[in-house]
Amino acid sequence: MATALDPRTLAMAADDADFRIERHGVWKRFRRHRLATVGAVVIGLVSLVAIFAPLLHLQDPNAIDQVHWQGYPLAPGIAGHLLGTDENGRDLLARLVFGAQISLQVAIFAVLMELTIGTVLGAIAGYYGGWVDYALMRLTDVFLSIPLLPLLLVLTAIVAATSTRASLSFGVIVVIIGILTWPAVARLVRASFLSLREKEFCEAARAIGGRDGRIIFRHLLPNAVAPIIVQGTLEIANVIILESTLSFLGFGIQPPTASWGNMLANAESNMTIAPWVAIFPGLCILVTVLAVNYLGDGLRDALDPKLK
Repeated sequence: MATALDPRTLAMAADDADFRIERHGVWKRFRRHRLATVGAVVIGLVSLVAIFAPLLHLQDPNAIDQVHWQGYPLAPGIAGHLLGTDENGRDLLARLVFGAQISLQVAIFAVLMELTIGTVLGAIAGYYGGWVDYALMRLTDVFLSIPLLPLLLVLTAIVAATSTRASLSFGVIVVIIGILTWPAVARLVRASFLSLREKEFCEAARAIGGRDGRIIFRHLLPNAVAPIIVQGTLEIANVIILESTLSFLGFGIQPPTASWGNMLANAESNMTIAPWVAIFPGLCILVTVLAVNYLGDGLRDALDPKLK
């Protein structure tokens, strides 16, 4: 009996070996994408600044400077304020750094939730097919047919109106964005699983009595992880824009907590007399989103198995 399984076992081992060999060329292909390399460096620097913000000896982002300016807001970059102060006399640099924490945390946690939901549902739909696939894909179509931003505004407004705790805003935004943005990931994973389930290594795993859960997570999912990583990277940029939009419109992170979006909202009425208050948070959003998109493009090219 053991010898009858040897060819299939060898086929599965050969497929896994091909996957490991392919991974060795990923870094080489990624380095050839210069913009992606620059994007990775920028994202790394922004992440380090956000992580170690408490150790940078910056001013309190919510403290109003009434010493140098006698409470005068919108001061230029002088007297301890490298980038100037905002409309309330708070240090703009400190608020940008701590705003990066909020924007990145919302993006990372929301994308993790999005990837988890989308991967699980897409894997189930692609592996089992039939009525399971049909039901999950129709559910996906329902979510895709709903305009994302208006629904986000409605849901966050409802939660804000019914909640008495402002500290819930971060978690609420993460959960709402994560729940509403999973369909694209689900379709991507489903397409990968529909192809992978017909491969010889998957048939070999079924032949030796492998359970569905083990086949999905041990054999199929590792071979579908490349497009998931690329999609997750690109979604980080989308979530940063979504969170900034919500905060700009007053439905996201609420003051005095700093986020790039609500900093732009507060600066809107002062752009003619203090343009730096809007320019710096706008540049932070622009540079970060561009860096993430370039990083995603580089990962897509590097992880494409058709490229050698």
